[in-house]
Amino acid sequence: MKIRALKAAFPLTLHVMAGYLVLGAGFGILLQSKGYSFVWAILMSLTIYAGSMQFVAVSLLTSGATLITAALMTLMINARHLFYGLSMLDKYKHMGRKKGLLIFELTDETYALACSAQPPAGIDPGWFYLGLSVLNQSYWIIGSALGALLGTFIPFNTTGIDFAMTALFVVIFIEQWLTSKRHLPALIGLFAALACLLAFGPDRFVIPAMLAIALILTIFRQPLEKEGERRDDA
Repeated sequence: MKIRALKAAFPLTLHVMAGYLVLGAGFGILLQSKGYSFVWAILMSLTIYAGSMQFVAVSLLTSGATLITAALMTLMINARHLFYGLSMLDKYKHMGRKKGLLIFELTDETYALACSAQPPAGIDPGWFYLGLSVLNQSYWIIGSALGALLGTFIPFNTTGIDFAMTALFVVIFIEQWLTSKRHLPALIGLFAALACLLAFGPDRFVIPAMLAIALILTIFRQPLEKEGERRDDA
């Protein structure tokens, strides 16, 4: 059953693999350029496993940031995961001992897959979603290790590598826009983030933006769901 679930999940993760191997390698190269070996890249990808935060963690490590600074920075950057978790309560509530690992491995890309993918007939949903999650993390770990190893032997110009995660988020947004008929939630998120960026500045807008998006979507949940159902039926 476990192998069947893994085989069913694997094709759905191929595009994530392509992105994670490249982005993970970027993180590994950046980390190695600051004097950390591939062992640190593997350990960070095993225990932190938060792409954008791992890029920021390199700067925190090299600047001697305090634990409080690191904690607040992590909260601001990964605040969106609070809302990912809330939206997955029903899907993950009967996963038993798998739930802890599923929660830990719920990245942006895994969340997008878990929301849209359905386990094939005869495949246990818990093992299917766990397969998606484990495969995605394995790609990130492999990419991180390869990048750090390559950085040891081949000199790289690391300028712009830290923009890689931003580029991936833009691609995911465009892909979901093109494949979905429901564009109003995306527009709400876009304009709420823009308004908070203008109001709070680039260093403080993430948490207010996420709270604003959650509030608006909660208040207008029923009208949005009805509108979405009409578009799906059209």
